Amino acid sequence: MKFQKENKLGEIVVQFPAAEKIFQQFHIDYCCGGGRTLQTASLEEGFDLSEVLLALNTYYSDMKNTSTADWYQAPINLLVNHILQEHHAFLHTNLPKISDLVKTILRVHGKNHPELMEVYHYFHQLKNELDLHLIKEETIQYPAIERFLNTNKQEDLKEAVQIIAELEKEHDATGELLRKFRSTTNHYLIPDDACSTYLKTYQALEALEGNTFTHVHLENNILFIRLKNLLH
Repeated sequence: MKFQKENKLGEIVVQFPAAEKIFQQFHIDYCCGGGRTLQTASLEEGFDLSEVLLALNTYYSDMKNTSTADWYQAPINLLVNHILQEHHAFLHTNLPKISDLVKTILRVHGKNHPELMEVYHYFHQLKNELDLHLIKEETIQYPAIERFLNTNKQEDLKEAVQIIAELEKEHDATGELLRKFRSTTNHYLIPDDACSTYLKTYQALEALEGNTFTHVHLENNILFIRLKNLLH
């Protein structure tokens, strides 16, 4: 078996990026909680360790000859551009749309589904925090990275590294809010009286979760580590 219970979640996805599909399938936090071993995560989150290991290693066996992007080896500027294009752009486009959807289903279904009040509250807390988080990355960290790549000056790299602890703390807060979404919605279970907008909202929230997990993984477990390793 390629992966064992002692392997850390973040390291698994670095070695085998397609593993994030398995972790998302089992609702395992591999981004903010990427420093945990599979065994520790199973104790904390309650998933069946043997089932996840079997799924993970079977998928690895099926996919090992498939070419995937190695973001730990790719040029840092390409990694940053990928994050901007695939994840920041996703948030800029979808957060306002989801805000409208969440408001709509609260107005229409809130009387019979009081949990939608919590969904509304958690989403707008998440949106506000992510809006500020993206601004910090796009106006402070990423420009500092670009300057370092152009100048090779350590002071530029230090500026990019100094903000990492703050960004990681915000990632943790995002992960906690996403867990609250999943718990409050009973894993995005659609009630019998749901309309098409209700379904669309829950699908959008689940897509937001998946995209954000990948986003945070690329930063916490790859970009931030690579930047720290360059500092001397």
